[in-house]
Amino acid sequence: MDELRFAKYHGTGNDFVLVEDLDDSLRLSPGLIAAICDRHLGVGADGVIRITRSPAGGFFMDYSNADGSVAEMCGNGIRCVGKLLYERGHTKESTLEVDTRGGRKRLDIDVRDGRVVSVTVGMGLPAFRRGEIPMLGPANESFLLEPFEASGRTFKASAVSMGNPHLVLFVEEDPDGFPVRDVGPLVEHSELFPEHTNVEFVALADGELRARVWERGVGETMACGTGACAVAVAANEAGLVPERATVRFPGGALEVERLADGTVDLTGPAEHVFDGVLDAAWLAGRDVGRSAS
Repeated sequence: MDELRFAKYHGTGNDFVLVEDLDDSLRLSPGLIAAICDRHLGVGADGVIRITRSPAGGFFMDYSNADGSVAEMCGNGIRCVGKLLYERGHTKESTLEVDTRGGRKRLDIDVRDGRVVSVTVGMGLPAFRRGEIPMLGPANESFLLEPFEASGRTFKASAVSMGNPHLVLFVEEDPDGFPVRDVGPLVEHSELFPEHTNVEFVALADGELRARVWERGVGETMACGTGACAVAVAANEAGLVPERATVRFPGGALEVERLADGTVDLTGPAEHVFDGVLDAAWLAGRDVGRSAS
């Protein structure tokens, strides 16, 4: 491959490298993805999203974490996909569906003067059963406001899947001062989660949920879309917030609403940062090429 064209986007500070591959011809290896996401030697990002056509029609979000591991879903990333698809003329619809490994998601795009200013994502139903998350233990039981021990402390915790696993830890102190980078990796790799887990640290303050997140396969990020949904749903189940809540991360605020049918909507911004090209010299020796298909 002579070059790889990409676009850099972020949603509330959660940043991504997006690659348009609508003819589904590119093969991006885990090693290449990790190299692209390297913040010192590559572009720098929390993940890479390859946008291609869905076999069922429409578009597919092929998402990988910064370490090259494949992920099911990314709420901030899919908003960036919606912005790119609309502003680059791949669709003229302000409502569209995008397939992910976590299922098909509906996007409602708020367009003003030809620019996408925010996107609402229909995130689907949260799952609470251990077998659906997945989490070890009785498959049909939930894990809501249960004690969870980590790093010598006991937290009240709730496990939720929003297409990917999350463990929400309720902390008494302001999350800004919490040792997320010490506790996060311990919980991510807990033996209770066979596929590892994302971890949110959350407290209620001034009527909104303040949170930090340790993302599976990435580390701490500025925000997390599925994490915001997990936080709001867990807090709603605990009676801390109503069906609509604001979740504020270091990168900004996201709005989450739990609808009457139990599904969850996520609303937030998406921003285009810059476009770039990785040239042949940078790509040399890295595992990248054209798909055999």
